Amino acid sequence: MVKQSDFLVIGSGIAGLSFAIKAAKFGKVTLLCKTTLDEANTAFAQGGIAAVTYQPDNFDKHISDTLIAGDGHCSLAAVEKVVREAPKQIDELINWGVDFDKSTDGKFDLHREGGHCEHRILHHKDNTGFEIQQSLVQRVKTEPNIEILEHHFAVDIITQHHLGNIVTHHTPNIECYGAYVFDEKTNKIHTFLAKITLLATGGIGNVYLTTTNPNISTGDGIAMAHRARAIIEDMEFVQFHPTALYNPGERPSFLITEAMRGYGAVLRTQDGKEFMQKYDERRALAPRDIVSRAIDNEMKIRGEYFVYLDVTHKNADETRKHFPNIYKKCIEQGIDITKDYIPVSPTEHYLCGGIKVDLNARTSINHLYAAGECSCTGLHGGNRLASNSLIEAIVYADAAVNDAKNIISSIQYKQGIPDWNDDGTSLTEEMILVTQTFNEVEQIMSTYVGIVRSDLRLKRAMSRLEILFRETENLFDKSIASRKICELRNVISVSYLIIKQAMLRKESLGLHYTIDYPKR
Repeated sequence: MVKQSDFLVIGSGIAGLSFAIKAAKFGKVTLLCKTTLDEANTAFAQGGIAAVTYQPDNFDKHISDTLIAGDGHCSLAAVEKVVREAPKQIDELINWGVDFDKSTDGKFDLHREGGHCEHRILHHKDNTGFEIQQSLVQRVKTEPNIEILEHHFAVDIITQHHLGNIVTHHTPNIECYGAYVFDEKTNKIHTFLAKITLLATGGIGNVYLTTTNPNISTGDGIAMAHRARAIIEDMEFVQFHPTALYNPGERPSFLITEAMRGYGAVLRTQDGKEFMQKYDERRALAPRDIVSRAIDNEMKIRGEYFVYLDVTHKNADETRKHFPNIYKKCIEQGIDITKDYIPVSPTEHYLCGGIKVDLNARTSINHLYAAGECSCTGLHGGNRLASNSLIEAIVYADAAVNDAKNIISSIQYKQGIPDWNDDGTSLTEEMILVTQTFNEVEQIMSTYVGIVRSDLRLKRAMSRLEILFRETENLFDKSIASRKICELRNVISVSYLIIKQAMLRKESLGLHYTIDYPKR
């Protein structure tokens, strides 16, 4: 089956949904969801969305905070773009029905999080991402120009390579013609042609043993773009959130939002002693890389698996009001956060690198755009400032639409695209091999490519990953495609990119901390 649409959107988080809503004014949109429309990284974002709304805050302060958190590695143009365009996009979200919390005076009830010098985080209780996701889903369903296809998994981007041409990273003018897409209901791979394709596939969390990301976060967009020879950069900058609820075996890990530290929560070792003053004068409100390394160090020194987050000194009613979902979750675990300390530990949370894009969200492949966590805009640099990700996603999705609408009339559907070739393949009876390899990748990445790295650890990770890569490619070539084996391929590609780019960086910078090279 061959399907055609003006816009092909792969991913249904804030980037994919907002792009689809706006692109629907200019043509037919096909929106692919890996599982269901409402399952996306966006829905798991607790803290909020950063934007300048009231004085004494201003653009310069938000820009400065972002640059400082990024450890000198940000693109100033990207930072200025996102910060200055943020208020307009917040207005758009409100028009689409997003309900941000307000104080009794009618103004936004703004939070402050680590690395921010002002209160500028708009939120909806402690489940902001879920509120945004639900509002955009409802809006998308009202657009007659958008076709929503759930349980459709993009396998590969279609380029000249699929027409028999040799494509390398040095090939000029690589073009995207759409994607090969696996329909889980029929177990068939179909050809989806498009004039414009947007990758909005979210994060890479399941590369690691523990993550706050949903199970669908396997770096699919980055892996597909890499195979298509797009430029991928800054993959070494993997952000570990300092405070996920310590609850072994739970996946994804439950996030204890940074807003709780902005609210006044204190970090303590298991014997009840504060420790952040030893690492940074900002204590628990230092940027995430500093807090994560501090917790990691305390756990290693003491031989313990978690530290405590203490909010018991705050007003109990206020705590329950501000953090109802966290309160409920902890109660289920036998922890009353108004009286008890919360056990927490760092876990993989966000990727600052990804598919390199320009200020219009264009990748290095013609007619292929990327937005959200799978993209690398340069906003985050070496470390993401809390709550900057949702606003980045919607600003760059908007940029992509505004750029694409000007060129779409000049683009023709590509003719002669062959069907997906699965000659000589059979249904694998060895799915245990896929599961076991997936576990091995997670173990390798968590052991050797985590919060603290070294040349020896990275070299060991790469040598082990190369074996798994060869075994998996051999299995993929012989097997009828399934979502599980495609996800495994993608996780291995993403792991390779993280390790390779970490090996190339001979310094400690932002989230990439190595014991072999001093802080610059």
